[in-house]
Amino acid sequence: MLGAVENHSLPRTAAFFDLDKTVIAKSSALTFSKSFYQGGLINRRAVLRTAYTQFVFLAGGADHDQMERMREYLSALCRGWNVRQVKEIVAETLHDLIDPIIYDEAASLIEGHHTAGRDVVIVSTSGAEVVEPIGHLLGADRVVATRLAVGDDGCFTGEVEYYAYGPTKAEAIRELAESEGYDLARCYAYSDSVTDLPMLESVGHPHAVNPDRALRREALTREWPILDFHRPVPLKQRLSVRPRPALVAAAAIGAAVATAGLVWYANRRRTPAV
Repeated sequence: MLGAVENHSLPRTAAFFDLDKTVIAKSSALTFSKSFYQGGLINRRAVLRTAYTQFVFLAGGADHDQMERMREYLSALCRGWNVRQVKEIVAETLHDLIDPIIYDEAASLIEGHHTAGRDVVIVSTSGAEVVEPIGHLLGADRVVATRLAVGDDGCFTGEVEYYAYGPTKAEAIRELAESEGYDLARCYAYSDSVTDLPMLESVGHPHAVNPDRALRREALTREWPILDFHRPVPLKQRLSVRPRPALVAAAAIGAAVATAGLVWYANRRRTPAV
């Protein structure tokens, strides 16, 4: 139950959503791999690898150490990529690629939270340039996402300005709560991964969505609700989701960034130990 419409005399509240496997059925990054190949950003071998890495991601994702190594690898791989080109590629393919893989159940939750008077915030490890347009598509009020540095030439420098992962997601939520006046004890959070445990612990109403095994154990131990989403339905087949003007439809280094990281992970899995 999402509860009744918020009493405006009380502190504000929000619902915080992880993105991949929580709101959409696949990795937001890997979904764009073919488009990046067609745009000349990655080679054919990388595209072929994404089928395997998508399977790995959907089967359980990557643990903390692997995610840290991915961050180092992806920042180096994306160095020199033209930001405008990445944004154009994502903007051109966003609706065709993302709209069909949004979980109907997640879209209903977003609508329900808005009806109850809560803000909706997408909190994702993927880059801001991909998460922001997806957030706009979903009608989210705000986005928290990884940010890569951009040089004066309009290209990525290879430096990570902010990494939205694990504890930093929880820190961002607390900062938002302070700036926006959210009462975290009355807020909601949704994620599929145990790496988001700090985010889930920071609110009064945590929910495990399509959880990995570790998060499912935690949810059962703590008696948190466990939600299983199975029905990706294009938004155009649903009632209209309200776009939020605060989110400008950008495009996406985050997709490129996470694609690179997961391709690296696939290579690592296939490389025999020495």
